[in-house]
Amino acid sequence: MNLHVLIKKIKEEFKNTLVNLEYFSADIDIIIEIPKGKENGDYSTNIAMKLARVARKAPIKIAEEIVESFNKDGLYISKIKVAKPGFINIFLDKSFLTSIISEINDKETEYGNLNLGEGEHYNLEFVSVNPTGSLHIGHARGASAGDSISRIMRKAGYQVTKEYYVNDGGNQIHNLALSIDARYKQLFNIDIDMPKDGYHGSEIIEAAKEIKNEFNDRFLNEDGYDFFKQYGVNSLLETLKKDLNDFRVTFDVWFSEKSLYDNNLVEKTIDYLIEHNFTYEKEGALWLKTSDFNDEKDRVIIRSDGTYTYLAPDIAYHKEKLDRGYTKLIDVLGGDHHGYIDRLKAAIEMVAGKGDLLEVEILQMVKVIQNGEEVKMSKRSGKAITLRDIIDEVGVDPVRYFFAMRSLNTHMDLDLDLALKQTNENPVYYTQYAHARINSIFVAAKQKGFDLDNLPKTFTTLTSDKTFNLIQLLGNYPDVIKQGALHRAPHKITNYVNSLASAFHSFYNDEQVISSDQLKTMERLSLLNATKIVIKDALNLVGVSAPDKM
Repeated sequence: MNLHVLIKKIKEEFKNTLVNLEYFSADIDIIIEIPKGKENGDYSTNIAMKLARVARKAPIKIAEEIVESFNKDGLYISKIKVAKPGFINIFLDKSFLTSIISEINDKETEYGNLNLGEGEHYNLEFVSVNPTGSLHIGHARGASAGDSISRIMRKAGYQVTKEYYVNDGGNQIHNLALSIDARYKQLFNIDIDMPKDGYHGSEIIEAAKEIKNEFNDRFLNEDGYDFFKQYGVNSLLETLKKDLNDFRVTFDVWFSEKSLYDNNLVEKTIDYLIEHNFTYEKEGALWLKTSDFNDEKDRVIIRSDGTYTYLAPDIAYHKEKLDRGYTKLIDVLGGDHHGYIDRLKAAIEMVAGKGDLLEVEILQMVKVIQNGEEVKMSKRSGKAITLRDIIDEVGVDPVRYFFAMRSLNTHMDLDLDLALKQTNENPVYYTQYAHARINSIFVAAKQKGFDLDNLPKTFTTLTSDKTFNLIQLLGNYPDVIKQGALHRAPHKITNYVNSLASAFHSFYNDEQVISSDQLKTMERLSLLNATKIVIKDALNLVGVSAPDKM
């Protein structure tokens, strides 16, 4: 039994006790937390104080009654005590806590794996940037968030498919083709203006140069529109894929918007909505009755000129995903899409019967800070900072870690100076250094002849508070995975692994690991091996490496 399961059983026994004492209420949530001081036990609950108002008794009196009736059998509790003004403090059996070490060393990267989401198949769509230019810093945050969420959810037992929606079927691709056409002709000194809504990035010029190098002046004499469109999408998409891959972000599915039109799925979806009386005509346009489904107003899906709004293919796309068998859809969207959520959920309720099949995670803005000031432009290109700029100038590890440190729906500052620091001020350096430090201890231990392939599974010499603080944090890892997965919250992982690194550094500064005492040394090496496993696994969940040397 791991710590996660044990705490669950202790909660259940508290509920049984409250029922027996006729205190139990379905409205009361039993919360078990780690107290600040070790003198207050390994865990503590304030349930007695929660009950005081309803029971009209002093919380300390309620706590005493609960403790007196509480059945500790099979719960590895050495003692349970009441503390003013009504806390119930729980002290776990030390032999149970030390068993966590051997559990981690046996399971290795499988430690912390859960079986949540049984029978569910999630589709997680993120980034989905138009293939018309480079990924910028905001897209980078979205890429990091979506990938980290998928890693954490998979660790927790969810089946997750990562998907990128390629916007290759709308007006932006028309403008892309015209932009490449203009740049191509300019290479032959033809005086032609860029289209009104054209793309001016260096990527467009490079695509035009590649076409000229391969086909020379062929498209001066024939219509190159269709070729430019497909070449542009393919070329820019390959660049996006490379940048994302270098950022340790990959996708299981690259879905083409164009395929929605090629397979008449948009038209079929519109027909379905019309047939089921979810639409009406007004002023020559086709409107969707989204206000009947908690949207603030109805929305146009076909304009008076016969063209689709963005909502039409989006509905068809989400319906297509559900038709593929996904039981839940998660979209990671930028903050500017906040007003889009209700209309999309309303539409999904129309085509699938339940709007809550869609979950939307909103990402807020990123500011890049250097020398205490906001940086808006790339030094290299003089334009918006791109993912490639960040990878080349800072590296993947600091950026992935810093992005994961903040809740998705909060604005964040990416401090480049801090990200590049090789000191404990830099949280990713501090955490990675813990892993590297443990590895260096193992190298030293091996040189002194200690057998690292046969680490002990039982423990008699681990006694200090700092030791058990470290062990307890290791035991909490499965619950952190659960919370990170349920709340789609990568920051819970970085908060945890930073605390774990801190507990390790504190332990190491207080205890001599390698000594002449064979038993003490081997037991401490076993503890550090478990710590190293969890640090590396947690860092991997947010796309960060765990170097052996620093």
